[in-house]
This record gives sequence, C-alpha cells and structure tokens, in this order.
Amino acid sequence: MKTTTVTSRRRSALNASVVGAALVALLSTAGPATAQQVVVQGNQRVDSATIQSYVTGAGSLEEARRNLLQTGMFSDVRIARRGSQVVVSVSENRVINRVVFEGNRKVERATLEAEVQTKARGAYNQATVDADVQRILDIYRRTGRGNATVTPRVVDLPNGRIDVVYTINEGDKTGVKEINFVGNRAFSSSKLRDLMTTTEMNLLSFLKNSDVYDPDRLAADQELIRRYYLKNGYADFRIVSTDAQFDAARGGWIITITVDEGEQYRVGDVQLDSRLPDVDPDNLRRKIRTQPGQVYNAEAVERSLQDVTTEVARRGYAFAQVRPTGQRDPTSRTVNIGYVVEEGPRVYIERINVRGNTRTRDYVIRRELDLGEGDAYNKVLLDRAERRLNNLGYFKRVRITNEPGTAPDRVVVNIDVEDQPTGAFSIAGGYSTADGLIGEVSVSESNFLGRGHFVRIAGNLGQKTQGIDFSFTEPYFLGYRMAAGIDLFSKFSDQTQYSRYESRVTGGQLRLGLPITEEIGVTFRYSLYQTELKIPNSLKQPYNDCSVPLPGYTAINPATDPLTRATGAPGETALYPNCAYDGEASLALKEAAGDTLTSLVGVTLAYSTLDNGKNPKNGFYAEIKPDVAGLGGDSRFLRVTGEARYYYELWEDIVGIARVQGGHIMGFGGNDLRVVDHFFLGPSLVRGFATAGIGPRDISSGDPNGNAVGGTTYFGGTLEVQFPIFGLPRDLGLKGAVFADAGTLFDYKGKTIFDLNADGRISGLGPNGCSAVRATVFPECLNIRDSSMIRSSVGASLLWNSPLGPIRFDYAFALTKDEGVIDPATGVKIGGDRTQAFRFSGGTRF
Repeated sequence: MKTTTVTSRRRSALNASVVGAALVALLSTAGPATAQQVVVQGNQRVDSATIQSYVTGAGSLEEARRNLLQTGMFSDVRIARRGSQVVVSVSENRVINRVVFEGNRKVERATLEAEVQTKARGAYNQATVDADVQRILDIYRRTGRGNATVTPRVVDLPNGRIDVVYTINEGDKTGVKEINFVGNRAFSSSKLRDLMTTTEMNLLSFLKNSDVYDPDRLAADQELIRRYYLKNGYADFRIVSTDAQFDAARGGWIITITVDEGEQYRVGDVQLDSRLPDVDPDNLRRKIRTQPGQVYNAEAVERSLQDVTTEVARRGYAFAQVRPTGQRDPTSRTVNIGYVVEEGPRVYIERINVRGNTRTRDYVIRRELDLGEGDAYNKVLLDRAERRLNNLGYFKRVRITNEPGTAPDRVVVNIDVEDQPTGAFSIAGGYSTADGLIGEVSVSESNFLGRGHFVRIAGNLGQKTQGIDFSFTEPYFLGYRMAAGIDLFSKFSDQTQYSRYESRVTGGQLRLGLPITEEIGVTFRYSLYQTELKIPNSLKQPYNDCSVPLPGYTAINPATDPLTRATGAPGETALYPNCAYDGEASLALKEAAGDTLTSLVGVTLAYSTLDNGKNPKNGFYAEIKPDVAGLGGDSRFLRVTGEARYYYELWEDIVGIARVQGGHIMGFGGNDLRVVDHFFLGPSLVRGFATAGIGPRDISSGDPNGNAVGGTTYFGGTLEVQFPIFGLPRDLGLKGAVFADAGTLFDYKGKTIFDLNADGRISGLGPNGCSAVRATVFPECLNIRDSSMIRSSVGASLLWNSPLGPIRFDYAFALTKDEGVIDPATGVKIGGDRTQAFRFSGGTRF
C-alpha cells in the first residue's frame, strides 16, 4: 500500500515538472507579439508605444525583458502571457533633477561632473551610482587622497524627481610613502628615485604634488628608468614588475619596482651597409655617433638612425630606411652594431589623423612632423616627431600609431594626444645681496590660445630695482622651424652703493632663432633701448654736490682742516669743499648723465650636448655673442662675449663643472666708450667680490667706496664640484658645492679729461697725467686705478632647488685682490677691490 502511494506521488510530481518546463519553454520561445497584443502597466513617463516596440521587436519575451532593463529607465520589468495578450508590468526609475557634490574642496566640481555617469535629467540607476562612487574615489586617489570616502544619498522631490547627493570626506593627503627597487646593482635606489618625477612624501609635501600617486606618471617614470639604463650600456635591461599598494596604516602608497639589469655592454664593431646606388658609404659613416670601445648608448643609436635617414632622404631616396642590427657577445660584453641602409617598401602616408586635442590646434601638432600626407612613410621620422611632441610640454600623453590604408601601399597615421594645462601665474619673492628684497608677479602661457605661442608678462618691485617686461615667441615663424620673438622692457636700477648713479633702461628686442643641427643653434638679435642715467644729489645721497653745491652746505678751509689740507694751484682758491668724503660720482658718470639711445644688432651662436637643460650632469655647452652698436642712436661700439661650461659626473650624483668666460668691447668711429658701456663685474666673475667690486676705479674724487668705471676686457675661470648632502632625501633639492674662481677685469677706455669751467685749463692735469688726489680745488681729469692682476677666491655653497624656486648661498674667501693705494691727504686706502664674503640669492613661488 505504501509503495503504491509513493509511486503515485512520484508520477504526480513528474507530471507537474513536465508541465512547468513546458510553460517556461513556451514563454521563452514564444514568438514576438503584435502591438495590439501587448498591454503595458505601471508606466508614468515612458510612452507605452516605446515599451511595446521593445516587446514586438524582440525574438522572445525574455529577450524583451532584458532589453528593457538595459535601457536604465526601469528598476523592474515583468512580462507574462495572459491568453492572447502579453502583459508588461514596469517600475520606472526616478528622474534625476540634479547631481550635487558636498565636501569637495581639493577637487573642483567640474572635474567630478565630467567623471560621473549619473547625470541630471537622466534616469536613476543604483548600479550607476555605485560605480560613480568608485570613480570619485579613483579621482581622489590620483590626487593623493587615498583615505577619502564617498556616501551617496537620494533626496525625494515632487513629481517623481530626485536629487542625487554625493557627500565626500576628503581626508588627509595620502601620497607616496616609499619607492623601493628590487634587483638593482649598478645604480642605487636613491639614484633611480632621482630619475623619477614621482617623489616620496617629506617635510615639503605641503608645497608639492609630485608625491601624489598617479599611474600615468608612474608609467612615464618607468620609461625614464628604462632609457637611462639603455643609455648607460645595459642593453638587456627590463622592468619585471611594478607593484603599487595602498597602506592604510601608514596613510600612503608603497611602490615596489623590480628590475632585471643584465650586464653592461660596450660597443664592439660598428659597420654600415649601404645598399643604395650613388651614395658614398663614407659620407654616411660620418653621421654615426657610436664608436668602438664606447659604453653602449641607445640614444646615440637613435640619433645615428635619424642623421643617416635625413642624409639619404636629402640625396633623393625618400623610401630609404635605416635599420639597426645588434649582436651581443656575452663573453666579451660587447655589442656589434650595424646600420643597414636600403630601399624600403614604397608605402605612402594616406592620411594623418590628430585626435584628442581639445585645445591645441591641429597645425601646432602637424608642424612637428618632418613628413606629411602623400609623403613616403618613415618610422624613424615619426619616432622623432613623437619625441618632439612630448618635449613641447603641451600634452600629458602623446602616442603615434598607424593602420592600413585603402590600398596595400597606403598607411594611415594616428596621433593621439591629451592636452594639459600650460599656463602659470606666480607671485615670487626673494632677496639678494645685490638687489635687496624683491618681489615679482608674472603670468605666462606656453601654448597661448592653443597656437603654440609663448607669452609672458612680469613686473618686479624691490629695494634697488624695479621693472616690467613682456615677451612673445612664435616658435614656427612663417611656417618654418624658426623661433621669432619680441621683448619689451623697462628696468630701474639703483647703483649708488657701488658707482654713485641710478639708471632706467627702456626698450625692446627682436630675435630670430634658427636650429642648425640638434646641438647647434643661432639667434639673430636687434635691440633698441634708451638709457636714462641720473646722479642723485640730496642730503641723503650727496653724490653731485661738488659740482652742484647743496643749500646750507658749509665749506671747510683746508688750512684749518687736516683732512682736507691741500695746496691750491696758482691763481686758484685754497678753499676745497668736503664734498668727496660723503661720496661723489666720477666725472665720467657726470659726463654720461642724461638720455642715451642705443641701436644694437647681435648674434648668439650656441652649441650644447647637455643631458639635461635644467640640471645637467654630463655634457658641454658653449656660446659666443658678438654685438655691434651704431646703426643709429648715440652709442658706437663693438662687443663680443662668450662662455663655455663642461659637466662631468665624477661619481654617482657628484658632478664636476669647469667654466671659462671672457669678453671685450671697443669703440669705433673716433668715439670714446661711455662709462656705462663698459663691463661692470663682481661675483658673476669671481665670487667673494661685491657687485662692481672688480676692475678700474676713479680715485680722483677721493670717494673711498664707489666710482667703479668698468673695463673693456675680462676673462675668468671656475672649477666647481656639486654633491648631494649625506642623510637628506634627494627630492628635498639640497646640494652642497665647493669652488675656486679666478679672473680679472681691466682697461678703461672712456674719456679722462673734462674742461668743466670751459676755460681751456684742466685742473689737476700735470706732465704725468692727472695729479694726486685733491691736489687742486677739484680735478677736471680722472686718475684711474686700473690693474689687470688676477683676482681669485675659494669657497663653499649651499644650493636648494626648492619647490618654490632656486636658492643659492655662497661663502667665498678672496685669495688675491687689488689692495688699492693710500690717499696722501687722508691716509685711507682708495681704488681697491671691494670684497663680499657672503652672497645669497633666491626666489619663491606661492
């Protein structure tokens, strides 16, 4: 009996299962219904016909249900057959009135709105809101706020509308706590960290954002490390892995980069195989930068490829390609390098697409390419264009790829870029021993209006200097790779501490720069400026009272005052005013007072192989600047200046620097040089000396402190070693230095005789030139102390490349200097060099 009952129950369950499965199969496989058969329930804003179209157009009712849910307009959809009708019951998502962000202070609202997918006037979707929370958190992690939290909530409004509110707790800054390297042997971890733009958090974190974890920046840093190893001979180098973990306990990111260095290789044999007719291989070999015995340098190989490619293209082989070959010999640790020059496939560029540039104009990007649409495709030239675009600083990311064109011999080149901010507003303040306290406000834009123009306007105000300047540069003048620009300026300078005068220089400059090669460039300049020179004459600055007595000034009888005792020349009064002891400008300065217009044309020829323009460690830089003044205006002179600097990394991060400099100026057309056209030098030539502290001085007036009159010839040299300070993080930017300077300035060529009284008699002029100090009422000639002796000094420096600007402290001790002569009237030394042991200069940006 029990067996019969169980069997009956099993059959009933089986029958029910079969019927249920048949119903499900019928519902799933039922064909599409017509619009008259579809009944829509629960919809308020979405039109019924719209919903019916999803049902009638679907292959099955289940597919229709999924499609309706995927529209994001409904939170729930149910579809059922009831006889000949299909009933669709929907629950609509609420409509978003607005999206609100609360608590965001470090990230702008526009940035958040662009990232989230929940939008005003759209349908509310909880999954989208949850995804937006993660997007917002990712933004905050990229800006160094890894502990940020985001809480979404909904505010109900009438008519089924809602506000979506994201409440943000930004938390404290969570930057990069540590950057660790694993597997590095040739270079220390600190050296590799120094190569990166990503830095670790330290005491200056509140002033910088380079310690913020940014995956894109970290990827760029890995490329910098890779190129550094390849540049230094590690041809097998590779980055095994990069791991970035957020440590909540420490409140920051821990980055671990694992590398495989391999062995260092040197260049073995270098061969060039030219398979092009009528091309002399010897001419091409001169373009190769890799030589046997050198440490293997991938950058030198790249430049060799570029130079050889350019040379063969210039000779008419547009489709020629240069490809490198390399054979490593692990035993001898050498790489045999070959350059194969051959006719490449005849592939043309069909089209160049520029994508992603929201601000920069297309032509600004295209002009960095040495080829265009219709030209022969050349991979080497495209690689060079990619490097140029990256070096512009306009873009966060640049990537050049290609894809097949409409024909086998056609290719499409795609240039994908991402614009980044290029403008800067800065307020700077600083102090220097030459100019005192100084402040500057400047606005600059390196990609003005997306046209690639550089524009800068700045104004400064200080204790001894004030001025304003404007600069504009067009890097591609007339569509050619020529940088044309204009500079306008007006600068006031108070030189009374050194030479007893004030000046204002107002004018402008036109310039045109031409790159000759990657290392050599030439710039043509034309300058027109007016110099207004004044001699202050007040009770506070009585530097012209010997010529223009001040009211209430009392003369002193030399017969009763031993400090001014002198014998007057026959027929002259013996009364000599005490005007020189409180400072008196040289007659050369008084003669130059007033306005002078200078029209000057010049050339700058520069050569550079520096590895880094801002912080070089290896390489050579030299420039020479000849100038001619006399194309109109009041000044007539020829001037040439030059300098050369050599950098060499003695040990890791210890850099030796050798520098030489020199210059000469001369008048022409029978004109004496004006005193202000001479060179005035001090710490820029030999540290340990004051501004205008070196060179010829006028000792006629008896002023023991001022009256440098400048020289026409100078030369000098410097040896310096810069080194990191042990125990301090590298990214603090602090370095030490020791140095030795030597140089001289001599040969005054200005006017020396002045007939102040216009009587044909020159007071103080004797058979041997201008007589001793104050031998007459007031001399009408200059007694110039002019010594060509070598001045020298040694010292130490502290350099700080702070986030707010470069600051330098120099302390120097003068080893040799011109001691001057004794004034017979006072027993005081005059005409000697002026020393200044401590020198400080720097600025800040905030």
